[in-house]
Amino acid sequence: MICLLMTGVEDKRSVYEINGNKITKRIRFLGVRFSSFNLRIDFYRSVFLVQPGPVPRHAPKRVKSTLKLDQMDHISNEWTDTDVLIFNSGHWWTRTKLFEMGCYFQVGGSLKLGMPTTTAFKAALNTWASWVDTSINTNRTSVFFRTFEASHWSGRNRNSCKVSRHPSLDTKGKDRSSISDTIIDVVKKTAAPVTVLHVTPMGAFRGDAHVGSWSDNPSVPDCSHWCLPGVPDMWNEILFSYLLSKNGTYLQ
Repeated sequence: MICLLMTGVEDKRSVYEINGNKITKRIRFLGVRFSSFNLRIDFYRSVFLVQPGPVPRHAPKRVKSTLKLDQMDHISNEWTDTDVLIFNSGHWWTRTKLFEMGCYFQVGGSLKLGMPTTTAFKAALNTWASWVDTSINTNRTSVFFRTFEASHWSGRNRNSCKVSRHPSLDTKGKDRSSISDTIIDVVKKTAAPVTVLHVTPMGAFRGDAHVGSWSDNPSVPDCSHWCLPGVPDMWNEILFSYLLSKNGTYLQ
């Protein structure tokens, strides 16, 4: 989004990260100010949305950390005083990024060692929905939730990545995602108005658009993330269309 907006800025020096940090997805927080337009875009890295926690007392040795499914990430305190909030989650809700790393689920003081990731994800989203309903003034703040983007891993263990040369004509079932279905289901039940940016189907055709072997580590192909410019730019175009429509601006 920042790159897209930069195309409309004449003096590139007027755009800067407020703490002087380099713009990278690995940092916990980035604040990019467009000083000529009185605009600031903040990025918060909270991949689970809920609060990570330490190992509880008397936990089994395999438990190295927890996710507190009934508590929002503490960084959410920074999100309430804003004009637009855009959420997404799901990419890290896998066994490899959780259980194999020793991270298990917790509700209150109770460990939920046998809880499936799908159940935990829905519990976390319900915590998020409750937070939106009670903490966000939707008369001021527009809230969006982007669904899970399609990935194009293949093979029995979904560990093979072969980037195609062209967009496909068949989604091969990748236009559906249980994660996206959960997001849509939870958002439908929120009292606050939340707009779902449902991007799963549109990316399903674009097996050609992933990073592949052009990643930071070419020996490990990537069929989850996207090349830029590319598919994520269209997500931003869709978002902008919603914002312009809400503000009463006629779309050309």
